[in-house]
Amino acid sequence: MDLNKFSLAGKVALVTGASSGIGNTLAKGLAKAGATVVVAARRTDRLKELVTDITSTGGKAVKVAMDVSDRASVDAAFEKAEALVGTINIVVNNAGIADPKNFMKTDEASRDQIMNTNFNGVWNVAQEGARRMIDHGETGSIINIASVLGFTAQQGQTAYCSSKGAVIQLTRTLALDLMRYGIRVNAIAPGWFKTEINQDYFNTPAGQTYVQQMPARRLGNVKELIGPVVMLASEAGSFVNGAVLPVDGAVSVT
Repeated sequence: MDLNKFSLAGKVALVTGASSGIGNTLAKGLAKAGATVVVAARRTDRLKELVTDITSTGGKAVKVAMDVSDRASVDAAFEKAEALVGTINIVVNNAGIADPKNFMKTDEASRDQIMNTNFNGVWNVAQEGARRMIDHGETGSIINIASVLGFTAQQGQTAYCSSKGAVIQLTRTLALDLMRYGIRVNAIAPGWFKTEINQDYFNTPAGQTYVQQMPARRLGNVKELIGPVVMLASEAGSFVNGAVLPVDGAVSVT
């Protein structure tokens, strides 16, 4: 097998929600694979540190401010990125939020905020990214960060589960719509990974008990998401399209 197919040299990758957690780690991983990385988030102060981390080890990175739920913000960020580093041909839709609540306690504001970020945001970024690839005659790869909760369910996560289920269906239909342009669309569905969003819970006795009930009896390491994303972004995944890949230590099959 030609391992050079995993190289992202000459590619430009956008990672949304890159200021922390999964997005931060994926940005570093894509840079190590050779891509020039555009890191995007609303919190641009934390992006400066990420860009420094990448460039200090020989990588290439620039930062842009982006609110994925605001189409004008998305368009402006793509415009700035394109002026700095050229056409983005790898899009990693990672930005997302959660607000765990029982269905009967979830108000419209909470529901809409989750859907606007987790679903509409993916739509906005994918559409603008695809439009620019098509306009410039570029092929590419769009990778949406879904969740195992997109095809399973959990009490108190109605809005989040719904949003990630919608992302999974969006991924599948975009793969069909964009295939003619040479743009592949896939998703990964992470299980439970310790990040700053959930670390407080998983450090409690209840959280530890929950971990021991998982098939792997451990949480994922965020770095374990890099390999699947690089594969989907690169020529190594050239015939993978419309797939939703669980990266969850078998949580989704229990």
